Amino acid sequence: MRRRGEIDMATEGDVELELETETSGPERPPEKPRKHDSGAADLERVTDYAEEKEIQSSNLETAMSVIGDRRSREQKAKQEREKELAKVTIKKEDLELIMTEMEISRAAAERSLREHMGNVVEALIALTN
Repeated sequence: MRRRGEIDMATEGDVELELETETSGPERPPEKPRKHDSGAADLERVTDYAEEKEIQSSNLETAMSVIGDRRSREQKAKQEREKELAKVTIKKEDLELIMTEMEISRAAAERSLREHMGNVVEALIALTN
């Protein structure tokens, strides 16, 4: 006979293990999971609002034209900058010095020299930072 709170020790041949159970109070049935119906109603309100909202085509066209204008201005500014950089004269010795010392490609060395108006020292400083 077992006392309250006592646990049987399992031996090698035992297949089932008994667990300690307390019977201090009346047994309650397990709680049922609660349903979340209020969340579904909230979701319907959100989707209804999204369905009612319409995008006007004139606003869309205006936004697209603004984006297109901005892109064309940026490309034009980039092309003008490239033309200005192409006008800068650089020395072949300076280009080779930067290529060998910094171990970078000819295009990168040339770009750095042109951005610094052919000044080797400034170009090297910019490449090391």
